[in-house]
Amino acid sequence: MTDAQRMGAADISAQIRRDIAEGVLQLHDRLPPERVLSESFHAARGTVRRALARLEQEGIVETRPGSGTYVVHAPERIGPNPIENATPLELIDTRFALEPHICRLTVLHGRRADFERLEGLCSRMEECLDDPTAFSEADTLWHRALAESTGNGLLIWIIGQISSVRVQDDWTRMRHLTLDTRTITEYNVQHRRILDAIRAREPETAANRMKDHLEFARLSLTRVSET
Repeated sequence: MTDAQRMGAADISAQIRRDIAEGVLQLHDRLPPERVLSESFHAARGTVRRALARLEQEGIVETRPGSGTYVVHAPERIGPNPIENATPLELIDTRFALEPHICRLTVLHGRRADFERLEGLCSRMEECLDDPTAFSEADTLWHRALAESTGNGLLIWIIGQISSVRVQDDWTRMRHLTLDTRTITEYNVQHRRILDAIRAREPETAANRMKDHLEFARLSLTRVSET
């Protein structure tokens, strides 16, 4: 199995979310058992379990002991879904509009537990130099943890929505093409520098380092798009 075929928890939750939005899964439908989902997504059952837990936290599904996991929220669809139609470059541009200020808010509102969580995810990403799929999953969690440390529910929801673009075919292809060992190493250095500025309570330094990080990601995607 190639890295492009493997799916992390973020990818799986985004795909289930999309199936619900498109009507493949209806309100009150029971999801397939974890074993079946694991085979379908070519993922470990623990990864599937984390994806379902994330959806349950968002109020989209509900796990009923002894019965299964059910769809409990079906969002109304009006017109084209911007998440489905977004490109990886559009995702980066949207993150440019949000994440530098998220860094500022993290400096203001982040607690020691938040910083320790970000530290742990940095370490996790540094163990994934040769595993783009695992790195991408940890990277998604890191940026989500950054948003969660602000305590701003709307920002947390928005970051969750734009991150779901990563399940798109274009994003999966881009990830496979751009996430080599050199690029992952550079991303890890950038994440550390952002976290260092946040720990030092330097909001503008943290925001500027996030801009540098996103600019590097944009250049990587642009190079691949032009080949």
